[in-house]
Amino acid sequence: MATLEALQAKIKKLQAQAEAIASKKSTAALEGIRALMAKHNLTTADIDAHLGRKKRGRPSLKSAGVQTKGVAKYSDPKTGATWTGHGRAPAWIAAVKDRSKYLVAGASAPAATRVAVKHGTGNGQPKGPQPAKYRHPETGATWSGRGPAPAWLAGEKDRSKFLVAGAKAAGMNGVARKKIGAKKAGRKPRA
Repeated sequence: MATLEALQAKIKKLQAQAEAIASKKSTAALEGIRALMAKHNLTTADIDAHLGRKKRGRPSLKSAGVQTKGVAKYSDPKTGATWTGHGRAPAWIAAVKDRSKYLVAGASAPAATRVAVKHGTGNGQPKGPQPAKYRHPETGATWSGRGPAPAWLAGEKDRSKFLVAGAKAAGMNGVARKKIGAKKAGRKPRA
């Protein structure tokens, strides 16, 4: 029966043989590649250029020769620390509302009047909290007109008396409802 030391010695010998064989094969492959490159007058730059054309999609910034690390846009005057403006803001600028005083000379401030791109269902409904359209005169409770109506407004037929100044009614007023109801029934609306 073989001992542990004998097996470990055998493993080391076999690993050395495997490495020698792999080295011979890679050396032979490299010599073959060099011979083909010399035969066809090619350089590694030619190979890189050829491979670059085969890629699909837009070329990367690195392949276009653009610096990808980023140029410092903001600088902390106390410590000299910099930030490119991308990624998570460092602690020294994270809580600052007006970052323009930290701008590095030559860097432009981000556009403050950016228009938000609408994403979602595309039905034109705004997202998030909405301004109040209805206000209860006694309690001061408000409702934006979206979602189920609150109890103080649900039973009202004419909601116009609860409208906040400058707000348009979310639904139709009584006159418009009569006209629509008459059209659906196929009769003329009453005046």
